[in-house]
Amino acid sequence: MSKHQELLQEFRLFAETAANATALMTHIAQRLHDEFSRYNWVGFYLVDKADPGMLVVGPYVGSFSPNARIPINKGLCGAAATTKKTVVVNDVARDPRYLSGSEIVKANLVVPILAKNELLAELDIESYFANTFTKAEQTFAEDVAQLVGRYLEKKR
Repeated sequence: MSKHQELLQEFRLFAETAANATALMTHIAQRLHDEFSRYNWVGFYLVDKADPGMLVVGPYVGSFSPNARIPINKGLCGAAATTKKTVVVNDVARDPRYLSGSEIVKANLVVPILAKNELLAELDIESYFANTFTKAEQTFAEDVAQLVGRYLEKKR
């Protein structure tokens, strides 16, 4: 079984007994950060219930403080939010949409988290190494995001 498969199985089991969405997201962020040395910042952005035009930082693990609030139409997070599609940028210096959380970030992967096709959150993974995110990494992150989306759908 691959590391991706092992972690997905672990996350599925954890989701069955997680106290709430925050606990699930915290667990996922910590484990991804721990298991993948090139995942230097892993976190979630949540659609602000009071202001649906904004994403607010949720549970995260990493060596820098992220942007606390991001307009839903700005940056790579905004691109993933508005298109409801994964955004992979393996060299953020070449993408003018990137809103820097840290000068040392080189690659970024953002996956929208949907429940009944409604954007509720995003999984954001940042790396200090260019070309971190392969197609397999993208597929894995999308599987994790789907798992969180299903959890959120059940809890609504």
